[in-house]
Amino acid sequence: MSSTETTPVEITEPAAGQAVGLIEDEGLDTDVAGLRLFVQQGGCAGLSYGMRFDTEPEEDDTIVEGHGLRVFIDPASMEYIGGSTLDFEGGLQGKGFSVENPNAESECGCGESFRT
Repeated sequence: MSSTETTPVEITEPAAGQAVGLIEDEGLDTDVAGLRLFVQQGGCAGLSYGMRFDTEPEEDDTIVEGHGLRVFIDPASMEYIGGSTLDFEGGLQGKGFSVENPNAESECGCGESFRT
């Protein structure tokens, strides 16, 4: 990534608030721990998003901070999700965490997987 590019992944306030609360519920230190956002093979469109809590970043991770949340992204995943927005939508019809990815050429009907 060149230094002239904007933030690799934008984090919305609702996503940060939800994730920070969950990280704290796990007893992890939000100054060190964070949410790992990654891309994996699978899903009906070929690639799918994955998320999990991590106690600390790996050496080659890109670390994005926003609204008190640290997000860790490995180099291979960054190729697919750079420029995306991490969001959270709650409520009865809410979809939970979501990734709005401008790099995705198509997404499956469920919105869980994509193709570039």
